[in-house]
Amino acid sequence: MHTHAMAPGAGWSWLKQAINLGRNNPRALFGAAALLMLVALIPSVLQLIAQRLFPGTAAMLWITGVSLLVMVVVYPLLIGGFFGVIDATERGRPTHATALFDTFRPGPARGRLIGFGLLMSLIYLLAFGAVLVAFGGDVASWYVQVLAAAQQATPGTPPVLPAAPSGLGTVFGLGMLLMMFLGGVYSIGFGQVALTDRNVGGALADGFAGTIKNVLPLLVLAVVSLFGMLVVAIVLGLGLALLMALGSLVHPLLGMLLALPVYLAFLVAMYVVMFGVMYFLWRDVTAAGAPTPSAPAAGFEA
Repeated sequence: MHTHAMAPGAGWSWLKQAINLGRNNPRALFGAAALLMLVALIPSVLQLIAQRLFPGTAAMLWITGVSLLVMVVVYPLLIGGFFGVIDATERGRPTHATALFDTFRPGPARGRLIGFGLLMSLIYLLAFGAVLVAFGGDVASWYVQVLAAAQQATPGTPPVLPAAPSGLGTVFGLGMLLMMFLGGVYSIGFGQVALTDRNVGGALADGFAGTIKNVLPLLVLAVVSLFGMLVVAIVLGLGLALLMALGSLVHPLLGMLLALPVYLAFLVAMYVVMFGVMYFLWRDVTAAGAPTPSAPAAGFEA
């Protein structure tokens, strides 16, 4: 399948379309995003519980590893389901929030989603491992020491962190570029396995080809997104601080109760925008075409 090079301004266009994504069926779209967020938070909650029950760095690393392994299998199915909800809303087809879980049903789409997710996870590990080996020096051991210091810190006392290694800045910069590139590969390839009948190998090839052709739009997207996130973080931080301060005039718990819904709503909106960018990137680069109500997405039921 051919992929297409887009103009640099396409990066801004993908973000703008993602921000406007909820106009057609907000109940289904934001409901699915909320369900996705709740499921994605389960490993973190389990890790917090396990941290209390099984203290120690080794146990924590094992628990984190098992949680990540489970999510490597489950999360691609959820993302595929969310892509289906996005595609249905864009094409004017009826859908609902629980369509997020349609990909868990037996069928070829389920195998492709899991296979592509596992393959991309392996590529991420190999790519970042290569960066660490080539430029990281003691970054990996430093990270383990940071985890150990955080585990040993007493409540109310900031942990004593080891000094940052000399190669940390290089690893961070290269890691950001790698995340941008592999994010493009993931978006394009995932759209292929989730919304077409493309096999895993073909989807991966499309992902790499499409990303290489669209490095400039992805750079524009990364810069604009970073600037936007800084602005949103400042506004959100000030808004949450104001709500907590007003609520605390009555009781500190009231301040938290006022701020929590706003924060959760922000997270749900971020899920919609993030996966919306992925969807529009895939649609433009693979020339999936404009929304057409008569064209159903492969592997999904409205």
